[in-house]
This record gives sequence, C-alpha cells and structure tokens, in this order.
Amino acid sequence: MKELIIGVISSLVATVLTVTAGWFGWSWPRRFLLRLLARMSGTGIERSYPQQKIANADLEGDLRKARWVRVLAGRGNELTRDSFQALWQPGHARLESVQILLPDPADPGGWLGVRENEMRQTDHGFEAGLLAKQVSANVDYVSAIAAGNTAVSLRLFDAPNDCRIIATDQVVYFTPYMAAVHGRNSPCLVFRNGGVMYEHALQIFTRLWQRAAPS
Repeated sequence: MKELIIGVISSLVATVLTVTAGWFGWSWPRRFLLRLLARMSGTGIERSYPQQKIANADLEGDLRKARWVRVLAGRGNELTRDSFQALWQPGHARLESVQILLPDPADPGGWLGVRENEMRQTDHGFEAGLLAKQVSANVDYVSAIAAGNTAVSLRLFDAPNDCRIIATDQVVYFTPYMAAVHGRNSPCLVFRNGGVMYEHALQIFTRLWQRAAPS
C-alpha cells in the first residue's frame, strides 16, 4: 500500500510539473517530465501537443521511419496532406503495410450525423451530409492509392466518431475528439511502443478493423 501511495503521489507531482512547464512554454523540461511520468505511470507518454495540427511535422518524421502504419480517422483529411506523402511515394523500402480505417460515408449507424451536430455548435458550415461528402472524397483518394500499391488497404467502419489514431511500430499519435472542436484543434498525445496506452490504442484499431467492411 505504501508503494502504491508513493507511486500515485509521484505521478500527480509529475503531472503538475508537466502542466506548469507547458504554461510557461518550456520545451526541454516538459519533454523530460513527460518521460519521467511515462516511466512512473507505465503509460508510455512521449510527447503532447495542445493542438493536433502542431504535431504534423513530427508525425511526418515518424511516418518516414515506420515499418508499418495503422490509421483510424474520423474524416481522413490528413491522408491527403504533406505529412503522409512519404507513404504514398515509391521507394519506401522499409514500409510493409498501411491499414486505414475511415467512417462509412453511407453512415448506417448515424455516427457522422452525431459528429456534425456537435460541430455545428461552433462551425455553422457543417450542414447535414457535409461530413459524409468529405469522408467520401478521402475514401476515393485512398482507394486510388491502394489500387496501385498492394501495401495499402482501406476498410470502412460504423462506430462512434470519437478519436484519431495514427500508429506505427514505434509510436502512436492519439487525438481524442472534443465536442464542438475540430480534430485539428483538439489535443494530441504521443505514446511510445511498450506502454499501456500504445497497446490500448492498437487494441481499439484492431477491434474496429476486424469488424469493418472492405471499401
């Protein structure tokens, strides 16, 4: 019990110090404290970003080093941007496979409509059916890539549109979607392989992949 209490207190202290470092804009101390927290808590947290879009430069670097990639996205716009171009270009000899999960634009469960209603609270451009159109365009984009690259596969899922996961054999970028906030403006956490959150994110992806329909 004593060890448990010490562990909890240590984790809380590290969390407070990490948040404080973030407030003051400190970079190196923040990374150090995050790694300390990861070691004490077992979560494996490596980095954090106040907004997902800030992580894109680091994401591109991690994708270039990846042996495999798993993507669960609520819309998939990032798949068409610079951060992913390294995966779509020939010559990535190290890359073995890219598995992508996007929502089913037909939306049999109505989850895209739920997300649209959330977003409409702050972005009035989200009229009914807009999100499905955007997802459909990204499905077409990935399908065209997969047609010429056997390492790339796409499936469509029907489940709540709650988070984005981009996983490699080394790290996972996890973005919990906040209600009425665009995914690009939601916080993003990066977890290292070997931590419980890395394994949990892969479990979420795998379960959805197994039940998803090929595009």
